[in-house]
Amino acid sequence: MNSKYRESGVDIDAAGRAMKRAGSLIRKTWNRQVLSETGSFGGLFRVPDGYREPVLVSSVDGVGTKLKVAFRCGRHDTVGEDLVNHCVNDILVQGARPLFFLDYLGTGKLDPEVVEQIISGFAAGCEKNGCALIGGETAEMPGFYSEGEYDLSGTIVGIVEKSEIIDGSRIAEGDAVWGFPSSGLHTNGYSLARKVIFEDLAMGVDEPIPESGMTVAEALLAVHRSYLPEIEEILGVMEINGLVHITGGGFLDNIPRVLPEGKSVEIDPAAWDIPAIFRFLQDKGQVSRDEMFRVFNMGIGMVFIINEEDEERLSGLEHLRWSPVRLGSVISGDRNVRLD
Repeated sequence: MNSKYRESGVDIDAAGRAMKRAGSLIRKTWNRQVLSETGSFGGLFRVPDGYREPVLVSSVDGVGTKLKVAFRCGRHDTVGEDLVNHCVNDILVQGARPLFFLDYLGTGKLDPEVVEQIISGFAAGCEKNGCALIGGETAEMPGFYSEGEYDLSGTIVGIVEKSEIIDGSRIAEGDAVWGFPSSGLHTNGYSLARKVIFEDLAMGVDEPIPESGMTVAEALLAVHRSYLPEIEEILGVMEINGLVHITGGGFLDNIPRVLPEGKSVEIDPAAWDIPAIFRFLQDKGQVSRDEMFRVFNMGIGMVFIINEEDEERLSGLEHLRWSPVRLGSVISGDRNVRLD
């Protein structure tokens, strides 16, 4: 049947096909708390039992211009997982575990295969983090986006016992500052990285990044890590006084967000091996050290602050996927970061 809506650029049937293909992926993320079905106007989720004073923690974010790299590479199965992991980390810093996730996808012309790839990333991230994918919106808006492009956003809701909220108030002078390694840029700094690599150097996605063992595509599309299992392991044996997700703003803008009045952090950049991708961008882009530490994560994706006397307990955590590194200490100051 002739469809005037399809002639205008919106194919409702294509959207239906995309969601039908993705339905099994979505259901794999569900648990007994999910009470709704796919296609419901709202997602229904029952609060888990066992909490005395449950506090819900929420966050919303996007992938940013990392999407431009996905478009250039023709690869769409990683950005959804990026977004889930980013959001998981954002609520994790307050001690919250994820409950459910909602996604939004806006595009000019809906391609069911691309949508399935994107949702497969959402589903993979949710499944790995024990988080239910219970709702979303796919909007086809011809003329609004360039051909072959789309935008993503995600909303996460998690839960934490009120008495276990991590807010940085216990951070004290002499506390030890540790960090977990990142997989690369994660989801920040891509406007600068794309300028250096694609504009200034005119590199292709299959060209190697020197000393990294990776191509441009592999380095720039490396999936943003979730640190939920690592932080849960640490919380099982000690208190964490402060947690920082190193996202936009890098070290210099993010760490101060959790510091109480009168406290600063001193970081030694020589304490860890800064990955080749960051050294490459700094050298080829002629970027100052301070700007690098404000734009990028510099190889550290999550910072945690613990009592100095608890440091030796870290060596007993044998199941961590990545070994944490000591970055520095808490000192007196005006809620800033000092780089040695």
